[in-house]
Amino acid sequence: MYEFLDLVKIVLIALIVVLPIRYFLFQPFIVNGQSMEPTYCDRDYLLVDQISYRFKEPQRGEVIVFYYPEDVRFRHIKRIVGLPGETISITNDKIEVIDADGNILEIDESEYLPFNTTKLGEVELVLPEDSFFVMGDNRGASFDSRKWGYLPKEYIIGKVFLRAYPFQRFELIEAPAY
Repeated sequence: MYEFLDLVKIVLIALIVVLPIRYFLFQPFIVNGQSMEPTYCDRDYLLVDQISYRFKEPQRGEVIVFYYPEDVRFRHIKRIVGLPGETISITNDKIEVIDADGNILEIDESEYLPFNTTKLGEVELVLPEDSFFVMGDNRGASFDSRKWGYLPKEYIIGKVFLRAYPFQRFELIEAPAY
């Protein structure tokens, strides 16, 4: 009988510790599809930091998980390319970001995109406040802001901070510096 009570105590303590972490701090995410290749592949197991954006704003280059704005039952993973108030222009396989002051920003994506990656699509979009422009790293296979427009901040779940599986690719994730 004491063994059963000890088991119940252990399970309760585990739930008291694990559930708040799972629902308020970190959330697992399994990549489904090819839109973020080669950075993240189908079935990669990631952990998403849900708390950082309560203290700081999302940054360009960070990979985020969010609810798809047109159907919140689905979660997507993409990289932030444009920030609130900026103008995004994609023409001739070139991304041009114009900040709120009219400065043209150079975005070097060579750290995470293969050399021959094309940007695909023609886009001209001014981002409203609290909205972001997101794209998958596999530009030819990504359903992203080029198709459905800007991402409101309220749909962001958090940023990817750890790849836990496959084990040979285990790593802490940092946003590239532009």
